[in-house]
Amino acid sequence: MSMDDLTANLLVLVAELIVVVVVFLFVGWVAGRILGSMISIPALKRFEGLLTLLRRKLRWILVLICLALTVGLAGFNGYLMYRGEKLKEYTLELLQGIPRSFWVELAIAAGKIAGLVVLTALVLRLVRRVLDFACERTKAFEGIKANDESIDGFFAALKRIASRAAWLLVIAYATVAFGLPAGISNAALILLKIYLIIATGLLCWRGLDAFIASVDALSKKYSSSTNMLRFYDRMRHLVPLFRRSVEYVIYVTVASLVVLQIELIATLAGWGPRLIRIIGVVFLSRVAIELANLVIEETLITRARLTLDQKQRRQTLVPLIRSGLKYAIYFCAAVIVLKELGINPTPVLAGAGIAGLAVGLGAQNLINDVVSGFFILFEEHYLVGDFIKAGDAEGAVESIDLRTTRVRDNDGRHHILRNGQIGNLVNYSKSYTHAVVEVGVAYESDLDRVLAVLESVGEKFCEAHEDVLEPTMVKGLNAFGESELTIRTVTKVKPGRHLQAERDLRKWIKKTFDEESIEIPYARRVLIFKNPENDPTAGGEFAPTAR
Repeated sequence: MSMDDLTANLLVLVAELIVVVVVFLFVGWVAGRILGSMISIPALKRFEGLLTLLRRKLRWILVLICLALTVGLAGFNGYLMYRGEKLKEYTLELLQGIPRSFWVELAIAAGKIAGLVVLTALVLRLVRRVLDFACERTKAFEGIKANDESIDGFFAALKRIASRAAWLLVIAYATVAFGLPAGISNAALILLKIYLIIATGLLCWRGLDAFIASVDALSKKYSSSTNMLRFYDRMRHLVPLFRRSVEYVIYVTVASLVVLQIELIATLAGWGPRLIRIIGVVFLSRVAIELANLVIEETLITRARLTLDQKQRRQTLVPLIRSGLKYAIYFCAAVIVLKELGINPTPVLAGAGIAGLAVGLGAQNLINDVVSGFFILFEEHYLVGDFIKAGDAEGAVESIDLRTTRVRDNDGRHHILRNGQIGNLVNYSKSYTHAVVEVGVAYESDLDRVLAVLESVGEKFCEAHEDVLEPTMVKGLNAFGESELTIRTVTKVKPGRHLQAERDLRKWIKKTFDEESIEIPYARRVLIFKNPENDPTAGGEFAPTAR
């Protein structure tokens, strides 16, 4: 073989190797773009590490395959060169053996693909402009700014999905147009379907998120005490739960549709509807609890015309009714969920009943607390809002449960009392209570005048203070103190208002005594200093004596 033939063979070999490398670089770029698009999908963020690893491994696999093909191609061409073949003529002869119709069809397919690429680019440009216009018009609707972020996210996702879906469709069409093996075409179509399913699910979530944010903003804007939207603030805390439930439903639906595209695991798609129903049961149970609480409060407290005592009784019983309804709704929801999971709830409930009986036998203190709580409620020992004293706790009752009573004292401390341990009980909130104030006056005071002034103060205090039921009664001289005469006064006041009434009455008495020049005595100390010159026992020091 001459040197010219050898040079020509080497040039052909290099050209063939370059073609192989370029083809694999293109395939690697397409695969990297597809995996990169999947990584950017928020729903697949949790799999970002796995997809990144897959992208890296795929790159190495393509490199190894390309290296193997180049080595094989170089070895085969080296064998041909060893046999004395001219690679240029051999390659041309091999290409000429391909029918002309194949090249014609290939050229037509390439032309179609090129035209489709240009058309896709133009259409996508127009679509982006239309979506930008629609985004601005949507944000301007009703002048609401709270949902602008959701709307921007929706239209950005829509543009991104439209662009990627269009190019994937071009790639899938190219595999068919170029007559690639059916397996490759089917894989491309399946990949396109999976992407469209995931993208559509993501787009639906974006759209629903924007819709929920818009409805939330409109409901707040048009809420009024004269329409049904006045209850929206009471139910608004369910909006995050509703959004999360819708998000999970979309995820489950997308996962089920994706699984259906893969024959090996298509049977798992049957769990999708079950999971969706379970999500719906959990959300609806929470909604049912909130609606029940709203109806109970509106019916039994807000709209009912009640006296103060009736309102107290209902405020005490309403939390118990709410608690009972909540557990009943959760019980029904649990039974439905068990059925959806294919579990017969009857044996589970029977086992729970036996376990509850065993726990009840071992928890006698709990039973004692519950029974005592029933008696406290039905015999009305005290109600929510009552001022009581039980053991070391003295204050207002904040809540009464079947097992515990919660009391807030005047220092703000929160006492939790077990109902079974409440022994001696003082209730200051039954019908009325007495505000007892003891006043000290000097021994030199005119006692008759002091009593008259106190009676006058009591009458004025009754007229001015809304919590006082009767004028203050001056009981008379109560004790002889070390430096004062103690006079006892008793004022009949509304239940549980004795402490505040005592504070206010002391203020009135102090102000009136100052005006009437009546002395309120206080402790005095007299110091006597002995002269050390006249008293040799003093030792040269002062010897104070207190009286």
